[in-house]
Amino acid sequence: MQAIIEAIHGGIKFINGYLWGPPMLILLIGTHIFLTIRLRFIQSYTFFGIKLSVKKDTEGKGDVSQFGALTAALAATIGTGNIIGVATAISMGGPGAVFWMWITGVLGIATKYAEGVLAVKYRVKTSDGTMLGGPMYALEKGMKMKWLAVLFSIFTAIAAFGIGNMVQANSIAGMVKDTFQIDPVITGIVLAVLTALVILGGVKAIAKVTSMLVPLMAFFYVAGCIIILFINGSFIIPALGLIARSAFTPEAAGGGFVGATLMMTLRYGVARGLFSNESGLGSAPILAASAQTRNPVRQALVSATGTFWDTVVICAMTGLVLVTTIMKFPDTLVNYKDAQLTKLAFSQIPVVGPIVLTVGLLTFVYSTILGWSYYGERAVEYLFGKASIIPYRVVWVVAVFVGSVLSLNLVFDFADAMNAMMAIPNIITLIFLSGVVAAETKKYLWLKNIDAVAEEIGG
Repeated sequence: MQAIIEAIHGGIKFINGYLWGPPMLILLIGTHIFLTIRLRFIQSYTFFGIKLSVKKDTEGKGDVSQFGALTAALAATIGTGNIIGVATAISMGGPGAVFWMWITGVLGIATKYAEGVLAVKYRVKTSDGTMLGGPMYALEKGMKMKWLAVLFSIFTAIAAFGIGNMVQANSIAGMVKDTFQIDPVITGIVLAVLTALVILGGVKAIAKVTSMLVPLMAFFYVAGCIIILFINGSFIIPALGLIARSAFTPEAAGGGFVGATLMMTLRYGVARGLFSNESGLGSAPILAASAQTRNPVRQALVSATGTFWDTVVICAMTGLVLVTTIMKFPDTLVNYKDAQLTKLAFSQIPVVGPIVLTVGLLTFVYSTILGWSYYGERAVEYLFGKASIIPYRVVWVVAVFVGSVLSLNLVFDFADAMNAMMAIPNIITLIFLSGVVAAETKKYLWLKNIDAVAEEIGG
């Protein structure tokens, strides 16, 4: 049996090599660039979107506030990729990978915006007044491709259990055991109960919890990063220079960077940036569709700020913390990789450093479990109807416990494959319906000055 499992795992890893290889990365980054151009650098409205995100649209229709939808989406997006993923990118691609992660985030704002427009444009209202939307509805209503919508929903429902549930639970259990010596079984029980208390209340309960949790966890983690940057203050300017230079001409900042090629720098920077902000995967628009908003553009502007916070702010700050730490301890990468590198950086904060990191990761990962539960739930509802929601929530809670106590390399790699399969139909939708996105943007943004825009969309 073990040999069969290993053979299956090997096959999945082989497939992932193609699914997440250069073609997928080129497709995603190409979509980012295409939409950035077609939407006339919609990124210029990012700070306007941030302003909108904290205002309630009293004239809008939906299930949760725009801020609630944003924080719930950020809850699912911000996770270990923002901390451990950045360390992996730097370990494998050198400090220049941070630059390419940042560029990917900036370009990805356009894609996240387009996803938001389509999510609200093609959302539907159920008999009980609930708003449903996402790539599956855009595929069915906008592209008349019901079969592809079904496939997207299947991939989403499966991927959610892996990357959004069991892998996250496993990460929490491992961290708690290493830091506080608590048995994973106990962690699993507590985590399953905490998850059940929230998700059984539906999207409104998830949005309510994440509206409080996301700002708190981001502040807590960013505060830790600022303290480390203060400690490493003399290395900040040199680190910024090194990141910029090595993005195009990789150079060594310590033994670990020797051998990092420009291709590796670009590959790991772009790949980790894409994994971190999820722009193009089709997950965040499922939540965007539930927002109380008067038109697609208003919510799309708010949704797009999620990529800004995730990659342009949090990932960039993590990268600067790690690169300054490496420059301070030049031989760091010889003995430290990935999560160990992050732990070393935070150990510079006396006594509480490891606790700050662990609590930051705990909240990041727990919020991811909450956010992805909604994605999976909407996917199974599309496939099997409203009767499937409660059974799905029960299975989700059980999976949280299972994930806490099992080794999940196979599950992680399988979920990676499903994530890639989600992205393909979503990108098809974004490209072929980009004209719809442009038309909506023209209607609410391009034909008006900024004062008229603010009045029209409630800014």
